[in-house]
Amino acid sequence: MLHHVELWVPDLDRAAASLGRLLEQLGYALFQSWDGGRSWRLGPTYVVVEQSPALTAERYDRCRPGLNHLAFHVEDAAVVEELAADAVRHGWRLMFPERHPYAGGERHYAAYLENDDGFEVELVAIEPPARS
Repeated sequence: MLHHVELWVPDLDRAAASLGRLLEQLGYALFQSWDGGRSWRLGPTYVVVEQSPALTAERYDRCRPGLNHLAFHVEDAAVVEELAADAVRHGWRLMFPERHPYAGGERHYAAYLENDDGFEVELVAIEPPARS
């Protein structure tokens, strides 16, 4: 089981507003808070966002070696759509809109979202709808 993921971000307030809000909607609760970071926990797993003084770039690039995106299960297609719509209202951008919600394939119902700092989150329906 995953213990934690730590993301270094260029702007802690912006990350808390976008990533933190989405994590809370996914059931994570604020776990820790300090001058340079925050963490949200669900069960034994937590996600950290930190604005480290050791950052070597101003913007995250998911196309470089390293973490490309985080993917989370959600209950079903309706929840995917609810969360994606709310995220877009709060600064996220829907990726691959011309292929949404099947950008990951015919049997993969998901929303791919990118925030202002370039972090990608994928919301995947555990129970995708039947396709006709």
